[in-house]
Amino acid sequence: MTLQFEISAQSTETAARCGSLQTAHGDVKTPVFMPVGTLGTVKALTPEDLLQAGAQIILGNTYHLYLRPGCEVIEPFGGLHRFMHWPGPILTDSGGFQIFSLAKLLKMSENGATFQSHIDGSRHLLTPETSIEIQITLDSDIIMCLDQCIAYPATREDALAALELTTRWAQRCHATWQSKARPGAALFGIVQGGMFPDLRQQSAEALMAMDFPGYALGWLSVGEPTDLMLEIAETALPLLTLDLSLIHI
Repeated sequence: MTLQFEISAQSTETAARCGSLQTAHGDVKTPVFMPVGTLGTVKALTPEDLLQAGAQIILGNTYHLYLRPGCEVIEPFGGLHRFMHWPGPILTDSGGFQIFSLAKLLKMSENGATFQSHIDGSRHLLTPETSIEIQITLDSDIIMCLDQCIAYPATREDALAALELTTRWAQRCHATWQSKARPGAALFGIVQGGMFPDLRQQSAEALMAMDFPGYALGWLSVGEPTDLMLEIAETALPLLTLDLSLIHI
């Protein structure tokens, strides 16, 4: 099946809406709170606790799961669902933010990000291709493109450079996803551009031209004031098509 989003109600005054996101591992009613299970578990809660509490979808993390326990441990289970005993949908992020926020001695290049593990200091290279391949191994229902995260505040030059690299990486992510992902595993492009509206538009247009199943807003909650975060979201969201097959987060 392909990812589908059906709107059940929409405000006549704002862009607010609610609906149902349909995935291979079940439906997700939106808006939704998504518990973070970084390492394949939500701290202090069992999967049964999460179901009882009404959780619909869990977030996992490519960076952390790649380093520990590793794909070689998870792959024999057929993916993260059986490994963590979670029957519902799973979204995984690409590892880009963790490389930016946790890794030491980071070196960015056109090829990818070379980083030092925060666990044992070992060196690793995460490319757009390997990020998608790891998420495919995890059997994620929603996969995120690898993007370049930048700090706040950022100059226009830095924001543009990160946007352009993220766009080129998105093309490579899209090609890997098309050739290797199971049917129904949706890939989301990540809109960058910092605090600059014209760069946000440039990023959104470039990603929509690649025809992703969904889109996410990057460079939010990276230390900027709340008012600026809301302003960026209000500026960027209208740039994305409201086709029913898309969901924006």
